[in-house]
Amino acid sequence: QVQLVESGGGLVQAGGSLRLSCAASGTRFTINVMGWYRQAPGKQRELVATITRGGITNYADSVKVRFTISRDNAKNTVYLQMNSLKPEDTAVYYCNADLFIGNSYWGQGTQVTVSS
Repeated sequence: QVQLVESGGGLVQAGGSLRLSCAASGTRFTINVMGWYRQAPGKQRELVATITRGGITNYADSVKVRFTISRDNAKNTVYLQMNSLKPEDTAVYYCNADLFIGNSYWGQGTQVTVSS
């Protein structure tokens, strides 16, 4: 069973920055894709950004340029640097990890609130 522990959420003013971290543990299998998703109140969970083990990234159009995803394979950790935050970025942010064997795991979520 893979455990994903997120950290770094909080309250920030519009235009500010936050850095989210997510550390994976509990698996002997190699993690393929890691990513961040978010869910705002009353909305469906949506993709924010993903990164493959080889470093190929994918971003939602709404966060391109402002957010940067990165990972440390040795530490099984993925990061999300969020700059120029907007009130519409307010959501619970979830970490996801997909193993090469096909299993997918989610973190418990971390709240990001951007005040105007």
